[in-house]
Formats: sequence, C-alpha cells, structure tokens
Amino acid sequence: MFSYYFKLALRSFGRNKILTALMVLAIALGIGAAMTTLTVFKVLSGDPIPHKSDRLFFAQVDPYTKEGYQPGEEPEMQMTRFDAEELLRQKKAPRQAMMTGGGGIVDPRIDALKPFSINMRYTSADFFPMFDTPFAFGQGWSADEDQGRSRVAVISNTLNDKLFKGANSVGKEVLVEGHAMRIVGVLKKWNPAPKFYDLYSGKFDSEEDVFLPFSTSLDLKLDRNGNMNCFGRELVNDATAPNVPCAWIQYWVELNSPGDAKDFKAYLDNYSEQQRASGRFERPANTRLRNVMELMEYRNAVPGDVRLQMWLAFGFLLVCLVNTVGLLLAKFLRRSGEIGVRRALGASRAEIFKQCLIEAGTIGLAGGLLGLVFALFGLWAVRQRPAEYASLAHLDGSMLLATFALAVLASMLAGILPAWRAMQVAPALQLKSQ
Repeated sequence: MFSYYFKLALRSFGRNKILTALMVLAIALGIGAAMTTLTVFKVLSGDPIPHKSDRLFFAQVDPYTKEGYQPGEEPEMQMTRFDAEELLRQKKAPRQAMMTGGGGIVDPRIDALKPFSINMRYTSADFFPMFDTPFAFGQGWSADEDQGRSRVAVISNTLNDKLFKGANSVGKEVLVEGHAMRIVGVLKKWNPAPKFYDLYSGKFDSEEDVFLPFSTSLDLKLDRNGNMNCFGRELVNDATAPNVPCAWIQYWVELNSPGDAKDFKAYLDNYSEQQRASGRFERPANTRLRNVMELMEYRNAVPGDVRLQMWLAFGFLLVCLVNTVGLLLAKFLRRSGEIGVRRALGASRAEIFKQCLIEAGTIGLAGGLLGLVFALFGLWAVRQRPAEYASLAHLDGSMLLATFALAVLASMLAGILPAWRAMQVAPALQLKSQ
C-alpha cells in the first residue's frame, strides 16, 4: 500500500500545485536554516578524539601569590616552566606532555621558493602517542632526545609536500630560524578543529607545520605564541627561565582509565602542598583535572553566537512547521468528498490516516531536497564570514542524511493533526452533500 499511497501523493501535488509549493518552500526554508547552524555546531562541538577523550586530562595547579586569594576560585590555566618540567620528571602518569605554541621562518633552500613563516608546536615525546597523530613516514622523537635537546623535528604533510614534493623526507633537514633540524617523522593530514590540545593560542589556528622538542626550543630561544601570565612581585626579565613565576605551558596526561583521575588529582594536590611547604606556592592546594570534553565546554570551544543561531534556526523551523500544519489541514479538508467516498467503499480510518501521513512525508522529502540546496548556500555564506571557524563549515555525509531524515520527520509530525482531522470525516455527510 505504501507505493500506492505514494503515487496518490504525487498525483495530489499536480492538483494543488500552489498549495504544495508553499508547503515545500516552508519546510525547505526551515530545514535549510536548521541544518546550516546544526552543521556548524556539530563541527565545533564534536568529540575530537572519541576513543580516548575520557582518558586524556588537562592538569592545572595554582602557583599564584596569596594576594587576592578567594577559596575555590579557578586556578591558573597554564603551568610555569618549573612545575611542568617537575611533573614531567616525576612521571606519575603513563603518558604526559608539556607544550606551547610557536612560530618562525623556514628557509626552503629552493630557488623557486622564498623563506616563509610557519606555526610550530614545542612539546615533549609523549605528545604523538597521546593524541594519536597519524604518521605518513617515520615517527616522533624519544624521551632521550627530549633530554638531550636534540635538533629533531616532525613536520606536517603540507610542509613535506612543499619542500620535498611529498617524498619520504625522514633523515633530511629542514632549516627553521636558521637552525638545521633533522626530520624524524612526517604527519599525515592532521589539524583538529577546534585545536583541543591548546585552546589558549587560537582554537582554530591554521595547521602547525613543525613540531620540535620543548627543550630544543628553549635551547635555541625560538619565538613562542600564546598567553603568558606573570604573577610574581619582582620584575621579570626572561619569562621562560626555569624558576620565573610566569605561567605559559599547557600540561596534559593520559591515564589508563577514567577512574584513575581521582588518584592523579590527589597527586596534584600533594604536589601543590609540597610546593607550598617549600615556599614556592602561597595558596592551599587548588588543582583541576579536566578531560577533553570537559575542557572544551569550560573553554567555550563552541562560541555562544553559534549556539544562539542554532536555537533561533530551530525556532524558525518550528514556525515553518506550524504554517505547514495549517496548509496540510486546508489541503486534506478540501478533499473531504474524496475521503468520504473512500470510507464508504470500505477504507478504514487507519488507512486514511496512513495515506495522509505518507503524503505529508512526500512533501517533506521534496522540502528536504530544496532544503539541502538552501543549507549548502547557507554554509557557503558562513564560509565567507570573518569568523575564525568559518572555513570548517562543510556538509558531511552524516549531515546530508540527517537533512532528509529531519525534513521527512518534521513534515510527518506536521501532518499528524491534519491526518487525524481527515480520518474523522463522516462518509454519510460527504456522500449526501455530493
């Protein structure tokens, strides 16, 4: 019966072209607006590393002075060099990494190319296995190379394509800020958005092309990017020196299970109390340990305007559906005579209800097709905006299917009341009026 009712729906479209066009347009506009904003929201709020996001934790301690202290307040988001290096040395987590962003100039040593600027990341050896960075060639460096301040580098596939035409460049050198770095690994395309592992130097920054050992970046005095908070009572000359009270390093740990977070949090508390006892910290232990999704929520990885736009778009979809209900009601009740004849010939109320719902779903399918065009146009418009996340606005396969599913579901929900009214038509009255 489904195919029969579907054919009836198509025939009905031809008899009521203007009314059908209005319903298709109403649904398409609502679906287009909703899917545009929902796609952007999904891109920004999705779990960037779902298989282990509950085991990756961002660690915080509170190294501030006693001045202005309020119990329970949020501690400093980043760590001082001393604390990050000490936690790394104590190695209380299976994997741990300290890091910060950087930038510099690469000399391609190719006549056809001029030196160009790149984004960099200074980190420690566990960064690559912790965040499951995919390698095209080679691998990351070792902890021994961290300690030895080795001049090694992992480069992006983009830089590898530019300098070595995509060939295996492991063992070759890249000249960064005038320093020759031996390439030990080349990443496949990898540029998480938002950049969940560093939400402090730009959530949607462009791809990082060179990864260097943190110790090497200090040894070579390379430029760094990102926030730095200095809180001591004395003037700071070199904010990157070992014992300077300046927080500028992100610190991540990977634990064996989410349940281990409680023990590691206790370790951070004990560490803070030890530092207070030694005179470095002045405040009572005030630590935080957030997993990936908790940190993204806390740092508002999804901009507030994106959330607002999504709810407004779904509100607009609701208005479109209310209008569609009225149009469907008018359409079905105009066919009361036809429905009365069918009922008199033996069709049950359930069959009338089913027929009307299938017709509503068919309208939704047509609205979904047009809504997809509107959504693609909407995403194109988003990409023209100056927002930092604009370039991420693309419709993937799952959202494509969701567009049609939402359109059909919405139209069928809108068709419930009109279908219910249609099946209440009394056949005797309709036959008498005919």
